[in-house]
Amino acid sequence: MHELIAKLKEVLMSVLPITFIVLGLNFTVSPLDSSLLFSFLIGSVLVIVGLTIFLFGIDQGLEPIGHGIGNTITNSNSFAVIITVSLILGFFISFAEPDLHILANQVDSVTSGQFEKTLMVMVVSIGIGIMMTLGMIRILRGVRLRYVFTGAYALILVLSLFSSSDFLAIAFDASGATTGAITVPFMLALAAGISSLKKDSKMNEADSFGLVGISSTGAILGVLIAGIFLKEDKLSGALPQAEIGSTNLFDVYASKMVHIAAESFLTLLPIIIAYIIFQIFFFKHKKRKVLDIFRGIFFTFIGLVVFLLGVNGGFMEVGARLGIKLASMESSVPSLIVAVLLGLTTVLAEPAVHVLTNQVEEVTGGSVKRQIVLIFMSVAVGSAIFLSALRILIPGIQLWMYLLPGFGLAIVLSYFVPDLFVGMAFDAGGVASGPMTATFSLAFVQGMAAQVPGADVVADGFGMIAIVAMMPIIAIELLGALYQIQLRKAAKSVKKSSS
Repeated sequence: MHELIAKLKEVLMSVLPITFIVLGLNFTVSPLDSSLLFSFLIGSVLVIVGLTIFLFGIDQGLEPIGHGIGNTITNSNSFAVIITVSLILGFFISFAEPDLHILANQVDSVTSGQFEKTLMVMVVSIGIGIMMTLGMIRILRGVRLRYVFTGAYALILVLSLFSSSDFLAIAFDASGATTGAITVPFMLALAAGISSLKKDSKMNEADSFGLVGISSTGAILGVLIAGIFLKEDKLSGALPQAEIGSTNLFDVYASKMVHIAAESFLTLLPIIIAYIIFQIFFFKHKKRKVLDIFRGIFFTFIGLVVFLLGVNGGFMEVGARLGIKLASMESSVPSLIVAVLLGLTTVLAEPAVHVLTNQVEEVTGGSVKRQIVLIFMSVAVGSAIFLSALRILIPGIQLWMYLLPGFGLAIVLSYFVPDLFVGMAFDAGGVASGPMTATFSLAFVQGMAAQVPGADVVADGFGMIAIVAMMPIIAIELLGALYQIQLRKAAKSVKKSSS
């Protein structure tokens, strides 16, 4: 019960800031229809309850599975086993990620099926599986993170030259969305399980991070390659018609329940099968442990259904309507202020952000405080959503104008900061774009893009998650540079005092 209450507090920190922002706007500059506001409040409650149960289930079920599989495949001392298991697991945990399904659903509906949901989930999951496998091999072989990221982003740059701006935006968004509440704890557990078996404690510390960042590049590569094969020069799109207001609220939620429950079960089924196989052949857990893990998986399923019901029932639609209303005002200042507030508040509560920052403090023995990491990430994401809104308001600004110099700077900085911070930074980029960013913030930006003349719902509406994923990388690497400067100063002062 204590753990459940702790998760509830964590989730309340996440959802309440958005709720207060919406209520504040409703009673001031952007009043909403009563049915829309009521649906949003119901959606908020469902998101809070669902995310709390979901995260509790992750801790009880998925994290122990991740740690166990990481240790088992490493102890096998067989590259064939490691590669096979990593490929399959990488595909399945990505396939189970709710944020990816939310984004793929948005892409499908906005593009009227030109980039179909199932296809997008499949190509992203394949990309994640391949890159996660390379990330696991990197840990075992001791390859420096900076070289892996340099190679991966060089390949992305080459592929982007053959891709349309629409697919570029969706690809980078997929990268951020796919590293969410399921994949991050699972990948961090896998990385910790493998790196803990290495004798070099300093390398063990650095290798605990980076797997999430490497894996997320697979999502970009998957979508870019799919875009080249689809040969779609331009994805046309528009925001889907509002359901709320034209339909009874009970019907809105009830009509989605069975579909969401079936989808949620199918996304978790591969992880359940993987656990059963490992339990039979490797784990040999006692009955009590097995029951605990299956109870955790059950909680994960229930939480996922309730969370997705809240998101799809009213949460995202209000985000889109607010974006439209604020963008239709004479002044663009309210849109930009709300964009910054959304960035500053949502990242502080992303569940995966808390998983990462807690592990940062734990792995570094408290030398890197989680509060400092959170402050750097909060400012970074606030700036990211501000830049996304600015890109929509000024049509001349293209997405590549942010991403090319931004990721270029991130790669350059990786050669000047400690390996620990390189892994942390690229992992932070993935975890910053979780459930709140992939739902409310993205819907808000798409609403703005639908309203602003000259903006494009596909090319400009997508791409926000990409910028949100990029800015924390730079921020944490700058934190690493400051950390290194402090260490050098401390070392100099110790040297002077000893002499």
